[in-house]
Amino acid sequence: MTTPRRVGPRSRQIVEREARHIAAGLQSYALYSGLAMARGAGCTLVDEDGNEYVDFMAGIGVGSVGHCHPHYVEALKRQVEQLTFGSFTTETRARFLELLAKTTPAGLARIQMFSGGAEAVEAALRLAKAATGKHEVIGFWGGFHGKTGGVLGLLGSDFKHHQGPFTPGHHLSPYADCYRCPLRLRYPDCGIACAEYLRDVIRYQTGGEISAIIVEPIQGTAGNVIPPPGFLKAVQAVARDHGALLIADEMLTGFGRTGSMWGCDGDGVIPDVMTVGKGVGGGFPLSAVVSTDDLTARKPWSNPSASSSSYGGNPLAAAAGLAALEIILEEDLVTNAERVGKVMLERLEALKEKYRCVGEVRGRGLMLGIELVRDRATKEPLPPAVTRALYQECLRRGLVAMAYSHVVRINPPLVITEDTALTGLAILDEALDAVVRAHGLE
Repeated sequence: MTTPRRVGPRSRQIVEREARHIAAGLQSYALYSGLAMARGAGCTLVDEDGNEYVDFMAGIGVGSVGHCHPHYVEALKRQVEQLTFGSFTTETRARFLELLAKTTPAGLARIQMFSGGAEAVEAALRLAKAATGKHEVIGFWGGFHGKTGGVLGLLGSDFKHHQGPFTPGHHLSPYADCYRCPLRLRYPDCGIACAEYLRDVIRYQTGGEISAIIVEPIQGTAGNVIPPPGFLKAVQAVARDHGALLIADEMLTGFGRTGSMWGCDGDGVIPDVMTVGKGVGGGFPLSAVVSTDDLTARKPWSNPSASSSSYGGNPLAAAAGLAALEIILEEDLVTNAERVGKVMLERLEALKEKYRCVGEVRGRGLMLGIELVRDRATKEPLPPAVTRALYQECLRRGLVAMAYSHVVRINPPLVITEDTALTGLAILDEALDAVVRAHGLE
């Protein structure tokens, strides 16, 4: 049994000071917690009152190498004393690009760097238009590719409500979420009907000018939703049949998160374009578009300054990216993600047996999801009041996890050990037990 903790006076004071000035719209997990964090090490966070927490969130996937890894810290300290901004070539950036290109799928060795995920996705869409001469793009229900105006139309959720009008030519098709099948079918009898439905979307809803289909190998924001085998290959076939590029949004799935270097590896797919970010910077804002020599040479994308960013690939970002990638490779964190992820998934399956409100558990590597439901037959989600209570119960026991929604997302740093993972899951078990009892969900 863990020792309960509450938000301490130091956290409250700092949060109150910040609240006088920070605008509304802060990240939900930070807003709901009421905590001010002081420091971190590995998979542990420490708040301003000295309370420690197991980190199952990694800043929503950005902290691939954990908090303050010594090699990462030293690399950034060294770089900040030498050069911090500008787009000139540096030795560090050259080394980073060389190392990154060794890890990317065959043929994808041209890299342009940016600061955030949405920025990279918008650049990838511009690349697709330049490469194909067409302008329409198809995304998927449940998809998330950022919050900027150029990608809002491709968000497959109600997040975008009241934020239109959206960029013309953006269309959506059902994603293969087999637990909540949008077509009310059952895999494998359906024959991956979502992919075939995509053809009807193109036929009946578009102008037939498809430049790209953009897809997450595993949908993160939707709840770490894993499509069935063959889905990505089927989507790639549709793209090829219509002369469109396949863009794999690997922001969350890339750099070992799924137990393989890239999320697309799970289906044996090599996309035309990848958008990468989050884990590649180890916490530093860094993203990139990765594609082929041929595609990135297309104009106007290839014109001087046409596909670049003032901050993209700056010396600090390059140092962070190089350090994070070196750690991922040298410490074999891809294998660690696969191994520890299997242990965690097995323990989560036990929670499903224990609690009726756990409708499904799923995961690949260290990208895990839990569906919390009122009833397993109807799959009605647990209401926000209950899931927010779960989030607070986790915090009180020393676990930071995305447990404030009916879909609990577990994305710890890739450096997590089996012991720490099991400690965090034991806390989640305690928190679930408390919430089940308090809300009559036995």
